Amino acid sequence: MDANQKSIVRALRTIGMSVLPLVDGVDILVGFRKMNFIFEIKDPAKPPSRRVLTPNEEKFHRGWGGQIHTVTTVAEIIRIIHERVI
Repeated sequence: MDANQKSIVRALRTIGMSVLPLVDGVDILVGFRKMNFIFEIKDPAKPPSRRVLTPNEEKFHRGWGGQIHTVTTVAEIIRIIHERVI
């Protein structure tokens, strides 16, 4: 888990989104207005070389038939959801 994940989960729940932390290749499932979004969270405080996908994450992302977004901030998540829902 990246250092910023707990604060992101807390912020999303505060603004009314459902958030389910996941394991093995993806970080969180977010529900908003009857739509689901999968997010892989990376810590922006780490250098880019430390923000790459782990082998488990790469495997999951390759095999998943739906959308997955890699993000670093709450603002990115809100923008992605806003573009698809509102």
